[in-house]
Amino acid sequence: MIGRIAGRFVEAVEQLALIDVGGVGYEVELSTGARSDLPPPGGDVALYTHFLVREDVQQLYGFASRSERELFRAVLRISGVGPKLALSLISAFDVNELAHAAADGDPGRLTRVPGIGRKTAQRMLLELKDRLAEFAVTPVVGRSGADASAAAEAEHALIALGYRPQDAAQLVREVGDQDMATEAIVREALRAVARRSAS
Repeated sequence: MIGRIAGRFVEAVEQLALIDVGGVGYEVELSTGARSDLPPPGGDVALYTHFLVREDVQQLYGFASRSERELFRAVLRISGVGPKLALSLISAFDVNELAHAAADGDPGRLTRVPGIGRKTAQRMLLELKDRLAEFAVTPVVGRSGADASAAAEAEHALIALGYRPQDAAQLVREVGDQDMATEAIVREALRAVARRSAS
């Protein structure tokens, strides 16, 4: 098993990156988080990896963090879910967002990912609900369905504005309140970012 590689970033075509490690070029299929963290060509890069070997393919998948890789592996263990779908899911949602979706039992969030239908989403949430304990994530508790939905909608709004899923989730946790509407959470999150930039 190849668990991590470190080398020189050569180039990337969409989500496929070429990493030079001691003169050997490794093609690595990247998560969105890993893709956004790549340095300019020629820069040093280190990635946590998952090496998939099947009869017809050998593919290396790269992740920005150990927890992102472990989430990929947890999703991959779900019956009927292949690596492409698992990578799409963890690129669209971080572990906290999946925890919220599992706690709410809301398959609608997952069906926004191409290739995930409602039945598949329901099965994934059911299986992930138990496995998310591995990541020491505490799902949303003590919020009404509407309040939890407001937080989730605020996260998606921030992602649409260009924030990474994990950053959007962190901002919502920092500024969100159980009585706040989606618009108020987004507004406070943007103000928090502006304050940090000014300091």
